[in-house]
Amino acid sequence: MKKTIIALAALSAIGSATAQSSVTLFGVVDIGVSYYETNSKYQSNGVLPATPKPDLTQNQWALSNGGNAGGRVGFRGQEDLGGGLAAGFWLESSMWGDVATVGRGALYFDRRSTVSLLGPFGEVRLGRDYSPTFWNDAVFDPFGNAGSGSSLIVQTLGSAFPTLALNRGFYARKSNSVGYFLPPSLGGFYGQVMYAFNEVVHSDALNDPTTANNARLGRYAGGRVGYANGALDVAVAYGGSTVADNYRFGSTTNVTTFNAGASYDFGPVKLFGEYSKVDVKTDFVNIANFPLTPALSPPADLDTNNYLVGLTIPIGVGMIKASYAQVKGEFSNFTRIGAVPVTTPPPKARKYAIGYVYNLSKRTALYTTFAVTDNGNGAAISPVSVTSADTGPGYTNTINSSAPGYRAGRGYGYDFGIRHAF
Repeated sequence: MKKTIIALAALSAIGSATAQSSVTLFGVVDIGVSYYETNSKYQSNGVLPATPKPDLTQNQWALSNGGNAGGRVGFRGQEDLGGGLAAGFWLESSMWGDVATVGRGALYFDRRSTVSLLGPFGEVRLGRDYSPTFWNDAVFDPFGNAGSGSSLIVQTLGSAFPTLALNRGFYARKSNSVGYFLPPSLGGFYGQVMYAFNEVVHSDALNDPTTANNARLGRYAGGRVGYANGALDVAVAYGGSTVADNYRFGSTTNVTTFNAGASYDFGPVKLFGEYSKVDVKTDFVNIANFPLTPALSPPADLDTNNYLVGLTIPIGVGMIKASYAQVKGEFSNFTRIGAVPVTTPPPKARKYAIGYVYNLSKRTALYTTFAVTDNGNGAAISPVSVTSADTGPGYTNTINSSAPGYRAGRGYGYDFGIRHAF
């Protein structure tokens, strides 16, 4: 009897080993030398200063990370469950090769941490993952949101663009999410939906209008559908995040994102395009809690209309990349009445980028990128990509004001590096 049990256990172990596919280690190490420069100009608005005001320039040399592709390290695997079903996992962490750190803060697998059930029905995925609205920003940018050439649409725009600054925390990736992906057998059609829990305890005490609460903060819902066949790829996405919540006491702020993108590969050149609209809306229950005075004004609502056009041109084993992007803000009427003067024009910015990648092999490449960011009307967008561990130089900038003062002008970014994938 004892021998029989041992034999059955051995057979079970062999069966498990056969069903379990091998675990794959993968990653990207991308390190380069970068130079960043910012320029702030004094704008008198028709009032001559008592003394001349020179332009203010700041610059920085840095050993940078992710100039061509975000540094990362991860593990993934899949088990065949039989009957067309499979289980999979994916653990992927940011890796900053220039400073030898992994992950962001307490998140060690900050890029992706999921477990999945796959089958003819598609895929159900649980954990931390890319949001549907982020994919178009990544796929339809020739620079893939990496380095100084990264699109303005996804860069951290700071207080000059509070819409996207608020949205960043709940934008590219979402924790505590449940996602569903269409199966890959639909003739080129693909799609994704996601809901992310905010995991906040709800209490009847929060119904008291005098009690502050954040019962909605952090939740996200979104979806994406697209079609890819041959040279064509086109997709649309929509999602919403609750980024600030004090509803019963006074306000809830939601950010909604709509974007549409497309690419077409003609062979000698591949074209990219994207349109994105990001809206911030603050709803009020107790408007009396927010008097319309500069000191107690409500949160600023700022919507943005954004677009990008770009191309890639393969040349032998190398590739030229280029893009132009623009973001333009639009203040709501409520904000106009509040802290932002009516005479203040909405912030805007443009970015021009060009780069070249030379592939030494299928996994290793040398690259260089040059980008110029032109800020206007109080925008202050840094030349540093969101994938960089370096903060970069800032601007001397008077934001959202019609008074004389320094305004952010142009920012420059240069990258020269090497990328190796494994």
